[in-house]
Amino acid sequence: MKALAAAALFVGLPALAQTPEAKPLEPGRENLAIPYEKYTLPNGMEVIFSVDRKLPVVAVNVWYHVGAYDETPGRTGFAHLFEHMMFQGSKHVPDDVHIGLLEQAGATDLNGTTSFDRTNYYETVPSNLLETALWLESDRMGFLLDSLTEKKLQTQKEVVKNERRQGVETAPYGEAQEKAWQALFPAPHPYSGNVIGSMKDLDAATVDDVKAFFRKWYAPSNATLAIVGDFDPAKAKALVEKYFGTLTSAPKPQRPDVQPVKVTRETTIRHDEKVATLPLLTMSWLTAPYLKPGDATADVLATALGTGRASRLYRRLVLDKQLAQSVDAVQQSQGAQSVFSIEAVARPGVTTDTLKKEIDAVLDEVRKDGVTQEEIVRARTRYDTRQLAGLQAVGGSGSKSDTLQTYNQFVGEPSYVAQDLARYQDVTSDAVKQFANDVLRPDARVVLHAVPSAGKAAPSSAPGKEAR
Repeated sequence: MKALAAAALFVGLPALAQTPEAKPLEPGRENLAIPYEKYTLPNGMEVIFSVDRKLPVVAVNVWYHVGAYDETPGRTGFAHLFEHMMFQGSKHVPDDVHIGLLEQAGATDLNGTTSFDRTNYYETVPSNLLETALWLESDRMGFLLDSLTEKKLQTQKEVVKNERRQGVETAPYGEAQEKAWQALFPAPHPYSGNVIGSMKDLDAATVDDVKAFFRKWYAPSNATLAIVGDFDPAKAKALVEKYFGTLTSAPKPQRPDVQPVKVTRETTIRHDEKVATLPLLTMSWLTAPYLKPGDATADVLATALGTGRASRLYRRLVLDKQLAQSVDAVQQSQGAQSVFSIEAVARPGVTTDTLKKEIDAVLDEVRKDGVTQEEIVRARTRYDTRQLAGLQAVGGSGSKSDTLQTYNQFVGEPSYVAQDLARYQDVTSDAVKQFANDVLRPDARVVLHAVPSAGKAAPSSAPGKEAR
């Protein structure tokens, strides 16, 4: 499973309702299947079991199928706000002890994250303490609102606002990158803005607002519980029924049906950078959703362009011409639409216009000739290695439990590892060439020039001249 966009990424999106058609697997790939059992409680909550007895631990991983995509204009940041509120106590759990109780139980990989497309909460505990983890997760699912007060809300709003200041307003290139993102997804598109929300919307949020959001999106019918590790399935089923089966539910909410955005001209943003001291150039294009045709091709090209010292942009901009401090390319896969972006930080004295010219020259080479077979194999190996490494752990980000949840949400099939990796076997040089010509067009991108103010710019070794 590739890493998805999080506060930097399913089920219920019309475009993803069906499992992508998969070709027959290469010999040996069938061994990548993850044994699992999946069933649904009467209240609509999905449950996924996968036994793994390598270590005497068990991961509990809850996904709520709600993210920033499901928010409405003027009410942004609610999904991420609940990432904080869910740790503040519920009806039967005192305030601010949720994390402490798990840590005392020896929990590891304990966290919650929010993306545009989902919110998750997870922990890994010793096998004999599975019941403790399930009790805590069920209490905040069923009884969080019983203890939600104006004081708690105001406290966490300030925490989130400070997090936004650190991650956007006072972060290098933070405000510039937010501008570029909003140019790709203009309001009122639900991807517009930032998963963390805006200061204005956070200030305006009331207790009634957030309670209504929780009742709609955090019901058992909109959640999936994964239990992975060393446990007895029969005993686990009894515990799930005890703690989750008795929770009342609501009808599964309908996710927004939003038409894909199209960029039909080059949009250039020139931002006066107030924090960073070196110029930044980014180029961004809208691309296919996660697991849809074109997504794997974009991954392969991103690897060829910007991953490692052997990549094309690194060789040209950093090693050969010494124009950039760093360069990267990434396919940021998401449920509705993905974003392919190239980002380069200039060396002192080098302009972003110079970086743009050099990056365009590399892209023109790909549009003409595609990429080499060696570059394709390197990308395949990278994704195979990352996927297999993640599956060694039962809990945490990118782990076996997270992988099962991701595929379940996107395609309804938790064990989709082999089919996912098989996509990269189908990528050819001609496919990359076509992708570069059809999708990475100069008239279909947002180009950001984030240039520090004169007083902020890093000194050049040769004032007035660009490094060559």
